[in-house]
Amino acid sequence: MQKFVMALDQGTTSSRAILFDQDGAIRSVAQQEFRQFFPKPGWVEHDASEIWRTQLAVAQNVIEQAGISAQQVAAIGVTNQRETTVVWHRETGEPVCPAIVWQDRRTSEKCIELKAQGLLEQVQQKTGLVLDAYFSATKLQWILDHVQGARELARDGKLAFGTIDSWVIYHLTKGALHITDVSNASRTMLYNIRSLDWDEDMLALFDIPREMMPEVHASSAVYGQTAVELFGHPIPISGIAGDQQAALFGQMCTQSGMLKNTYGTGCFIVLNTGEKPVFSKNNLLTTIAWKIDGMVHYALEGSIFIAGAVVQWLRDGLGIIRSSNEIEALARSVEDTDGVYFVPAFAGLGAPHWDQFARGTLVGLTRGTQSAHIARAALESIAFQTVDVLEAMRTDASLELSELRVDGGATANNLLMQVQADLLGIKVVRPTVLETTALGAAYLAGLAVGYWKSMQDIQAHWHAEAFFEPEISRKQAAKRQADWRRALERAKGWVANDGNTVT
Repeated sequence: MQKFVMALDQGTTSSRAILFDQDGAIRSVAQQEFRQFFPKPGWVEHDASEIWRTQLAVAQNVIEQAGISAQQVAAIGVTNQRETTVVWHRETGEPVCPAIVWQDRRTSEKCIELKAQGLLEQVQQKTGLVLDAYFSATKLQWILDHVQGARELARDGKLAFGTIDSWVIYHLTKGALHITDVSNASRTMLYNIRSLDWDEDMLALFDIPREMMPEVHASSAVYGQTAVELFGHPIPISGIAGDQQAALFGQMCTQSGMLKNTYGTGCFIVLNTGEKPVFSKNNLLTTIAWKIDGMVHYALEGSIFIAGAVVQWLRDGLGIIRSSNEIEALARSVEDTDGVYFVPAFAGLGAPHWDQFARGTLVGLTRGTQSAHIARAALESIAFQTVDVLEAMRTDASLELSELRVDGGATANNLLMQVQADLLGIKVVRPTVLETTALGAAYLAGLAVGYWKSMQDIQAHWHAEAFFEPEISRKQAAKRQADWRRALERAKGWVANDGNTVT
């Protein structure tokens, strides 16, 4: 009886389930979008119950589509949008309020206050992170401060906190497991990445009761199994990783110096730095890549808030394209941007700038500017932001980078990939299987149950589909990068702490 591994890929805009076979090939996919809520400027929320319903539905659907039974699923691996924060009642499994999404900026002012108190270095040395509203700690604190009775219930051990992996696994097991893995824990700003435990100082700083924290496990291990009634047969749950760490593993960037970029809603560049953490002097994040067989691998990460989302904005906000896949043809209809630069700082700027008061900016417009120029500038903005992060990584890690492995939906855009190679001056490599986030979760789960015997066994299945080599001179690339930096300066600090435009 042939067996498969299922990856549950819970993203920012949709829930997916993918079945992989032993060759790492996709056998079946099911996906459902769920709603996004923007109740106030800078606020982004999800209905956590809707996330669970859609995730369960696609998991059941992918088995049905493949025409197999649950007994043929050897294991489940879970990967997820990180930092998004859920608090729920332990007894009922009901959330106390909407999930606060990683993009949400409501706690920006709190982070400014903590920086003013001189706490940035302590936070960075313990957690590897910068003080920013992006991470879970201030979101969790906000919930406890603003949901009536939440703090008292939390102190009494009646509430559970989790990132989305914890939330999904809690429901997969009907409340039997309240867990996370080291990669997700390292994104909360509450976890000590050296001692590998929830940090008492960080919990105290944000006034978070330890009673509500999940147990932290390795990224590849058998944690438990699904409740029988969900699939008709219990399935081992044996892999967990935040989406970007899962993609790093799915790209088989298992050695120090290897790196990947995932082009999704945001853009996430992750560099494997080996068994010792490298602390950034250039506003990058030090994070845990994974823990396997007792060994922890660390990584440097640069997070770009708006990447593929800029294409969605061109479609939904401006209406200059009807579907996202039209952008490449529109952008190719002009030779260049005609001097137009687009800084898509809709939710501030991530690494290496970390300016939460930046806002989106279009510069260089003339009467001759067409929608095609804006479309091309939007695509190029994704590549420019990636260059900013890789330059910081080169400096921090003292490494010469030879290639960038890429994944995510936007990598199907050949123009974007060529622009990326041109600006970076290194080879860009696109794998055969673009679903590397889900593939990484599947690999982690399969390793734990012996579906794949070793990392070397998995490595043999990774194949490149396309290579993009630089086609412009480094002088040309430097000129374009200099103009991009000029545009960046005009976007930075656009609004003040009170939300008003800076004058």
